Amino acid sequence: MSKMPKLEDVTDPACCAPLSGPALSEAEAAELAKVFKALSDPVRLRLLNMIASVDGGEACVCDLTGAFELTAPTISHHLKVLRQAGLIEGERRGTWVYYRVVPDRLTRLSGLFALPALVPA
Repeated sequence: MSKMPKLEDVTDPACCAPLSGPALSEAEAAELAKVFKALSDPVRLRLLNMIASVDGGEACVCDLTGAFELTAPTISHHLKVLRQAGLIEGERRGTWVYYRVVPDRLTRLSGLFALPALVPA
């Protein structure tokens, strides 16, 4: 019979460092839940990654659609959801729309999970 692994005492401060930043208010949590809901789709997550990692900081919708086996209207829908969540913004130039990430929004998301700097005792 194998032994169950010992669980860490999560009440012990040495075990688990708290997440950084102040506690979320109810309104902030509701707003961020909408952002995470937008990111919960694999296509939207890939689109955001593609836009964030493109040279020059912005991507043409014409370059994004070819990476997926989806119709252009479906890609447009996913981009709209990302825009409504405040993660990207777009600018029409002629026939095409160019998208870029909203850095403050991504910084806010990453800050939720950043551990505070641990000061040696």
